Amino acid sequence: MKKANKYFLLTPLLLWLFLFLVLPYCFILTQSVLTTDDFGKVIYHFNLDSYIKIFTNPLYYETLTRTFIYAIIVALVCILLSLPLAYFIAFKVQKHKSFYYTLIVLPFWMSYIVRAYAWKIILGEQGIFNSSLMNLGIIDKPLRFVLYSDFSVILCLIYIFLPFVCIPIYTSFEQISKSLVEASKDLGANSWKTFWKVIFPLILPGVISGGTLALVLTLGDFLAASLLGGPNTLFISNIVQNLFGTSNDKPLGSAVGVVLLVLVFLLLEFSSRYEKKHETQ
Repeated sequence: MKKANKYFLLTPLLLWLFLFLVLPYCFILTQSVLTTDDFGKVIYHFNLDSYIKIFTNPLYYETLTRTFIYAIIVALVCILLSLPLAYFIAFKVQKHKSFYYTLIVLPFWMSYIVRAYAWKIILGEQGIFNSSLMNLGIIDKPLRFVLYSDFSVILCLIYIFLPFVCIPIYTSFEQISKSLVEASKDLGANSWKTFWKVIFPLILPGVISGGTLALVLTLGDFLAASLLGGPNTLFISNIVQNLFGTSNDKPLGSAVGVVLLVLVFLLLEFSSRYEKKHETQ
């Protein structure tokens, strides 16, 4: 009876997952192996032309490669920035840790679109960045390459996804016993050696988790490239948006989405397996 009640209570959740997760995935997967006529109408005829086009057309596989490279850059920079910040809060701050933690999560209280537009204003020709350089006499005219470039897109993504990386790393730091650090120093290890030999192996699951999260979120992002990127700064999500919208090629858009979904699943599976392996050790 108790077992039946348990499954009954899970029914709303399972129904929600089926309707809004399983069914959409099945629909996208089914549509990816169909084709269209000259007017964009989906024809229910099985073929793999969409997948073949993804890996033979330079537009798609080069965009996918570029997106993955940018995602790696964003994840690595977020990790490099998060490590000293999280370490400082965890080990150096004695009072008011909650204040510093609030500063980390503060960007979550603001809309993603507003934050992206803020960078568009900052990096614009009359923005704070160019105006400051001109007032200091470093440049004579605004730098036009700063906005609508790879640099502006990556900078915006780092700013937006940094909290997603910093929080799990900070949590990992907080779980480390201070006695381990003190014991390492008592045995003659300096701060640098203590960090790499004692602390870093213990926070590595948090680093992997945060880095994977930034990687996955960057792969699925399309707003930063749309607002801050140039004509050659397209993410794979922008291609999907264009295929479902302007081009009206739903099978190809679905196929690109499936490829992206598989890539994200593999990254999450790698992260999950590593964390489980670390827990067993």
